[in-house]
Amino acid sequence: MEESVTRLLFREDAYRQNCDAKIMSISDRGIELDQTVFYATAGGQTGDVGIFKTADGREIPVATTIKDRDSGKILHIIAEGHDLPAIGDTITAELDWETRHRLMRFHTCLHLLCAIVEGDVTGGNIAAHKARLDFNLPDEAPDKDELTARLNELIARNAEVYDGEISVAELKANPELVRTMSVQPPMDGNSIRTVTIEGIDYQPCGGTHVKSTAEIGRVLVAKIEKKGRQNRRINIVFDE
Repeated sequence: MEESVTRLLFREDAYRQNCDAKIMSISDRGIELDQTVFYATAGGQTGDVGIFKTADGREIPVATTIKDRDSGKILHIIAEGHDLPAIGDTITAELDWETRHRLMRFHTCLHLLCAIVEGDVTGGNIAAHKARLDFNLPDEAPDKDELTARLNELIARNAEVYDGEISVAELKANPELVRTMSVQPPMDGNSIRTVTIEGIDYQPCGGTHVKSTAEIGRVLVAKIEKKGRQNRRINIVFDE
């Protein structure tokens, strides 16, 4: 599979909400840009939605963003019933920022959940209204209220959150850094992106995150489900 040539601006600045971009290709799978602020579905995080603004003033809704499994291209999926721009056109790609920011807050919160629940992560999903992680927990499931209290205590610390990188060799020497059993961390050439929550968590991750834990806001562990003999699904919502 080829790697996308699209410049991923969200990796440089997760708070950037729009960019001008040139349309590189159009297919029945979606639209490829030379650069984008839209995050493609990966690692359990839902792909971004928003709009393309054309030079003639039209607004074209983007229903989701994916990474094509065959080509590796970042594809923006246009909502049905809208005329497409042309290859070579320059458009402004603009995020639905409220939705993206909720995804960033949830994604950062799931890192906190990883820090307080001891067990391999077997799956997860991050949507704008809720998020979850599945853990391999052979013993009794954690207490819902206790987890809620511990998460909110970590959030209230206002710990700094920042990206970094390590080499593939460093990761191979420290395989325990990868908490997810089903998803491998994204690799940019010979480097792997990491996220650090100061004093709390450190792991490879290609998602988008807020700058401090306080920005997450208060959360609730909505429910803990049994999804197999050892699998426990922990569901998180915002306390709002």
